[in-house]
Amino acid sequence: MGMSNLTRLSEFILVGLSSRPEDQKPLFVLFLIMYLVTLVGNLLIVLAIRSDPKLQNPMYFFLSILSFADICYTTVVVPKMLVNFLSETKTISYAECLAQMYFFLVFGNIDSYLLAAMAIDRYVAICNPFHYVTVMNHRRCMLLVAFSTTFSCLHSLLHILLVNRLTFCASNVIQHFFCDVNPVLKLACSSTFVNEVVAMTEGMASVMAPCICIVISYLRILIAVFSIPSVAGKCKAFSTCSSHLTVVTLFYGSISYVYFYPLSRYTVKDRVATIIYTVLTSTLNPFIYSLRNKDMKRGLEKLIRRVKTQMDMLSTTQANKICGC
Repeated sequence: MGMSNLTRLSEFILVGLSSRPEDQKPLFVLFLIMYLVTLVGNLLIVLAIRSDPKLQNPMYFFLSILSFADICYTTVVVPKMLVNFLSETKTISYAECLAQMYFFLVFGNIDSYLLAAMAIDRYVAICNPFHYVTVMNHRRCMLLVAFSTTFSCLHSLLHILLVNRLTFCASNVIQHFFCDVNPVLKLACSSTFVNEVVAMTEGMASVMAPCICIVISYLRILIAVFSIPSVAGKCKAFSTCSSHLTVVTLFYGSISYVYFYPLSRYTVKDRVATIIYTVLTSTLNPFIYSLRNKDMKRGLEKLIRRVKTQMDMLSTTQANKICGC
């Protein structure tokens, strides 16, 4: 095969989570349920926050953006995965593969920086409560979201351009369930040295920067909390951070396992770990943030009551029209 043909690869084949035919339908049902829970749960959080005046503060503003990003994050990966579970070909075009990789990196990085912004918000609320409204004003929150989005787009574009310059050998089989960077790089027959260097420097810095920010924020929070004399005060301070810490642990723990190793060590176990931060974390977020948060639970209950009331009114109106009343 000549080098001119190597750059004209038209499609890839996604192996998926399992190659056994008997596994495809159970996996389809499992991930369809998880996807629907993710969509409904995160959408309810966004609507509850937007519709409840008592949830109009920076913490819930960031949570609503995070929930929207989680919907987009899973939508980039799961629908194609569901189609492939029921398809025999399991192909994805070269352009579609690069697009999926780009948006996966974009929304993954947005999630990472939003989690850092939420840690900063908790730090200011606990360590500097009298200046909270001034420090975490709407303009500053919008700037944090704008920075997260802009940097994530530029970071992702860099990696896509580096992948696009590669040539690929005879094999077009991606040992994964979506077009992630490492599995695609393993198919390249041209040198991936630049890609790996950028991933281990700029890529690691883009992940570690928000992670370090989160660690520093929580160290300062711990120092402040331990200085609170009452046990009740300490518990109240910790309760405002527990949900966020749970999500951070799931998200960064799985990402560290997958990406902070050399390309040659990428194995099937990494596919399973990837599910945690691509699907599972987004599915669990609504439960983590709502079950242990009284304000969020109240907001969701108000939203459900409002929707139910509107549906009852609509049903009554339709019944009256049918009866000719």
